[in-house]
Amino acid sequence: MSDGSMSEGATDRLATGILGGGRGRHAFEDCVERLATAIRLGVFPEGSVLPAERELSARMGVSRATLREAIAALRQAGMVRTVRGRGGGTVISHRPVTPAHANSRQLAGRRDELMDALVFRRVVEPGAAGLAAASVLDHDHQKLLDTSLQAVEQADKPGAYRQADSRLHLAIATVTGSPQLLQAITRVQADVHTLLTAIPMLEVNIEHSNAQHSSIVRAIRNRRPAQARLAMERHCDDTAALLRGLLS
Repeated sequence: MSDGSMSEGATDRLATGILGGGRGRHAFEDCVERLATAIRLGVFPEGSVLPAERELSARMGVSRATLREAIAALRQAGMVRTVRGRGGGTVISHRPVTPAHANSRQLAGRRDELMDALVFRRVVEPGAAGLAAASVLDHDHQKLLDTSLQAVEQADKPGAYRQADSRLHLAIATVTGSPQLLQAITRVQADVHTLLTAIPMLEVNIEHSNAQHSSIVRAIRNRRPAQARLAMERHCDDTAALLRGLLS
């Protein structure tokens, strides 16, 4: 049984882009947000171990003291736990949220903001797909796309599927080579993830979504920017229609 997880190398490539580059706010809060988002979206899945403190602080551009404070906050929130001794470290304890079982309070007071994220997504994600398709991808980026797509297709648990879905969209943003674009799509994927976990998973939608994912990645691999952009536009439109219909 597959949990939709990716290889360590693919996870590391995703994490490097998502965790790097602060957002210009207070270092502690910013560090907590970046780590928590990476965990919720499955970049660091349940049971995995965060990179060593020295490596992680350098990657995030924060002091080790700030990183320790952020990890302590995540530990208090139940998202990580610390395992002592050889082979230990900061282990992810956050379980993927089962769709339709998300806390409804997450939507309260944020409904307009979350729905606006669907509009923003319709602009940035097709652009990212087109840019990725116009780029000459190296072997590592091609492997990241293929591994991410395979993880979505093989995920057989609802919560794991939602995380794998998010990771695929983040992988597409990663291969564009644009840190600002990746930051924008990370934010929008966090909002879309919140919305999607508030509705049940529908088999017919999953089949359709998987076919669209495959079309998007194929267009990127074949270097067809217009086709990749159009395929992502249709995917964003269909997801938005489903969410607006079920959450109205």
